[in-house]
Amino acid sequence: MIPYMLDIKFIRENAAAIKDAATKKNLDPKVIDELLAVDAERRELMTSSEAIRAEQKKAKDREAGAKLKEQFKEQEEKLKPLEKRFNELMVRVPNVISPDVPIGKDETENKEVFRWIPNGDGTGSNSGEPRKFDFPPKDHLELGTALDILDFEKGTKVGGFRGYYVKNDGVLLVMGIMMYAINKMVEKGFKPMIPPTLVKEFALFGTGYFKGTNYDPEVDEIYQIATSDKEATGEKSAEKKFLVGTSEPSLLAYYSDEMLKSDQLPIRNAGYSQCYRSEIGSYGKDVKGMYRVHEFMKVEQVVLAEADIEAANKLQDEMVAISGEMHEELGLPYRRLLICTGDLGAGKYKQYDTEAWLPGMNRWAETGSASNFLDWQSRRLNVKYTDAKTGEKKYVYMLNNTALPSPRVFIAILENYQTKDGKIAVPEVLQKYVGKAVIG
Repeated sequence: MIPYMLDIKFIRENAAAIKDAATKKNLDPKVIDELLAVDAERRELMTSSEAIRAEQKKAKDREAGAKLKEQFKEQEEKLKPLEKRFNELMVRVPNVISPDVPIGKDETENKEVFRWIPNGDGTGSNSGEPRKFDFPPKDHLELGTALDILDFEKGTKVGGFRGYYVKNDGVLLVMGIMMYAINKMVEKGFKPMIPPTLVKEFALFGTGYFKGTNYDPEVDEIYQIATSDKEATGEKSAEKKFLVGTSEPSLLAYYSDEMLKSDQLPIRNAGYSQCYRSEIGSYGKDVKGMYRVHEFMKVEQVVLAEADIEAANKLQDEMVAISGEMHEELGLPYRRLLICTGDLGAGKYKQYDTEAWLPGMNRWAETGSASNFLDWQSRRLNVKYTDAKTGEKKYVYMLNNTALPSPRVFIAILENYQTKDGKIAVPEVLQKYVGKAVIG
């Protein structure tokens, strides 16, 4: 039995709202109609099967019992394709949408709700535009190559398309970003973890990283490992393994099939990991440099909370604020977007994106994404808690947010801190990791 992201009883009782959410998320609302029709037929067959089974148990005549057994078997055979279709439809049901999410068709209609522009003296303004350079700013490709801290030619030679090497002081800068982010998360009460990046299928299915019931390499931007693993017994493992695109699946799957207690919540964890993404949906986009790559490092935040929407919203705001604080301490111009319905993932209730300004590339670039899933993920991972007041067993709410990713923050620092002579001033909070104030 496949666990689902929404309860079927909730879907039956709120079909109109879920169909509306599907339409606004650019998904097919007819899925809900088909699901309810299949569900009705399925329930009827199940009721019939149960009635036959009950009669079979009461039957004293052997011939009558054998006949009822055959009838039950026929019903079960009819039920199999219905169960299969029911499962396929259930995983396509979207989550409901927060009332304050703007209605929009795609990413062009995301709403900017906050921006911060550094004044150059450690302070910042919540309006205005990023500073203009008194020289033509270079992009990270030119800067990184000239300073011998990036090598894309050898990266492509060895790693293939989107491959890259970070070298010399660039390594200290990237690792400094990661260490700074981890230390910040610990300071904010998050427990640090280095989770596995090679995971079983259930962790990715459970967190919604598969579009359907199984991995589909045509649409799921996940790498599957071809080599078979071995169990502790030495036997060949039948389980599939995958590389994670973020530590979120590993961090959340840590609690799969657990029953927590109210006093344990909220649980705040921060994971450092390498991340792998096939980027199949971005063919032809951002083909140069390290803006869009197949592997990188990231520090991720996840929170498990009680089933309270108001409390979950506050936790999401807290997570987003930490990301903002780090951008400000790094002196990077950034803005915050409230993601519109048409750009909101199927499982997301509400999402904010953080974007930093890249002067060399002359664009805003996503450096973080904060999502509130409510119980959409925890139902599939089967993570519950016991409500201290009522004793009721409830699914936890799950939230995640990027603390800092390595490539785009690295790009933002190179391009925002470049000097006229092609050097890079190191942000003050990173100087202890790099060991110098200027690269070059």
